[in-house]
Amino acid sequence: MITILVPTDFSENSKAGLRFAIRWSIRQPVKLIFIHIFHAKFLPLSTDEENIEFIEIELKRFKDKLNLHIQSIYKTLGIKPGKLTSVVRQGISADLSILEYCRENDLINYICISTRGAGNVNKIFGTNTGNLITKSDIPVLAIPKKYRFRKLNSLLYASDLLNSDTEISEVLSFARPLKINIKILHLLLPEEPSADKKKLEIILRNKFRYDMEVVIIKDNIKKSIRENLEEQIKLYKPSLIAMFTDQGRSLFQKLFYPSKAEQLSFTTSVPLLTFPKSKS
Repeated sequence: MITILVPTDFSENSKAGLRFAIRWSIRQPVKLIFIHIFHAKFLPLSTDEENIEFIEIELKRFKDKLNLHIQSIYKTLGIKPGKLTSVVRQGISADLSILEYCRENDLINYICISTRGAGNVNKIFGTNTGNLITKSDIPVLAIPKKYRFRKLNSLLYASDLLNSDTEISEVLSFARPLKINIKILHLLLPEEPSADKKKLEIILRNKFRYDMEVVIIKDNIKKSIRENLEEQIKLYKPSLIAMFTDQGRSLFQKLFYPSKAEQLSFTTSVPLLTFPKSKS
């Protein structure tokens, strides 16, 4: 059984991620772990003993609040909750605390979190969702705040066709249990030779025993890669998008050439599933 970590800050924006994860659990046997990170504001001149007591009180208060919040989401969806697993942690940064929790719990398979969008500055320096996409060793499913759930029947996997065997296996580990159709989208860069679409489909079908369609599009150099991707998203209207993001970039690249997956998570109206690209 796969385990999904579902962060929430109790805001309206964060409810989309919770709703998606709960509905996901109806389609497939999964374990949901709901997590909330709070930052304790200690009283001036308080002692260590007083701070410890304060933290314990806050942990209980937020745990009760989290359980009630989760139950209210289940109720609005008309779904009866099973045994709930909820975690509350104190931390200065939500994204770093979530990553630390994942390192301590290596059975977590996915992080499902809402994304609410950001301005240009925040796109570069990151929000919690953006930071998780670019730092997490675990696949992150980013759910747009205004997303309204619809049947999960198609996935558009944007691929550079490099290290494709490993990457397709990871995409299939998500899509196969849910019986989701897969379209592999490859944007041909200028002067890149075109691949034989039909031949590639036959090879993939035989290798992975799963029906996959290959879409090869010539990249429009007058538009950014993100804009080209968004055109294909509008054309094919997938239920989900999948991408692999390179986390091994320099600080300069991160500041001035942000991850394509991170950029897309702020603009798309479709859930975005990102996997960390292999470092090999």
